[in-house]
Amino acid sequence: MPRALITGIAGQDGAYLSKWLLGHGYEVWGTLRDDKPLAQSPLHALGLVDSVHVVIADLRDRTSMDAAIRSCQPDEIYNLAAQSSVSRSFEFPVETGQTNGIGVASLLSTLRELAPSARVFQASSGEIFGDSPDVPQTEASQIRPKSPYGASKAYAYFMSGIYRQAFGAYVSSGILFNHESPLRPETFVTRKVTAAVARVYTGRQSELLMGNLDVERDWGFAWDYVQAMWLMLQQGQPEDYVLATGQTHSLREFVRLAFETVGLDYRRYVKTDPRFIRPAETNTQVGSPAKAGELLGWSPSTSFETLVQLMVEADLCRVNNDISAIRYTLEPDS
Repeated sequence: MPRALITGIAGQDGAYLSKWLLGHGYEVWGTLRDDKPLAQSPLHALGLVDSVHVVIADLRDRTSMDAAIRSCQPDEIYNLAAQSSVSRSFEFPVETGQTNGIGVASLLSTLRELAPSARVFQASSGEIFGDSPDVPQTEASQIRPKSPYGASKAYAYFMSGIYRQAFGAYVSSGILFNHESPLRPETFVTRKVTAAVARVYTGRQSELLMGNLDVERDWGFAWDYVQAMWLMLQQGQPEDYVLATGQTHSLREFVRLAFETVGLDYRRYVKTDPRFIRPAETNTQVGSPAKAGELLGWSPSTSFETLVQLMVEADLCRVNNDISAIRYTLEPDS
């Protein structure tokens, strides 16, 4: 039975990846930064709390990560732990750099010493491209981040490549563009929108305050993306891959579709609030999944429209206290 360690296992991607790996016969371990209850976590939502082994460890604490690696002795490591909010990174740039950048370098050093044969997936981000002139962005595009978050992910991306080239480590970076799901917390703009739509529809909220609706993003479904993470570590050689849909949509389009799902016109409820406009914004992001398609045989299978509908339906279930009816994937047993 292969053994996998997922850092940040209680997040959206960690929970979906746990579900995928358990379904493929893995023993799954994961790290949490603290011992707070998992009752409200994505792991609990998917019914996986009792199916995984959880240890307390923080990427910023080398001693705790050493202990986690020794306990697990993993064949595969998926580093998904991060300060994952672009907006928060402007408020806390040092914390973001310590976790997303220096923390990754520390993890790679630990693995070189304690688990040199383990295969490593590093969660990078389309935010590393920032102002790259390429549309769409590919693995060869210029790395020009515009946020502390993007800069921290760029550092980790370069360090992963250095460990691969200098030390022969099996480290593959997945350059992940935006990927959403019903498991997203409301701190992310997509869940902020769909949760608000559900509350507006049921009379619990009267308006939705937003920032720049004209930003364009490449939005996919997280369940599709974790499958690509796994495929990356099944290859003969480590490679970096852009994981994206290759299609771009504006935030305005996301908002419009979300409200249309419940038969409402977003223009009656959405107002612009300058507080939600970032200090530096990358207006258009879209990635090319061509390499992943060619070498991994992977392509996203969920349309933008289906993703928005799935998220709105899940939030309608939540406001109606019908949690058991939420579909977290599009599969029959979800």
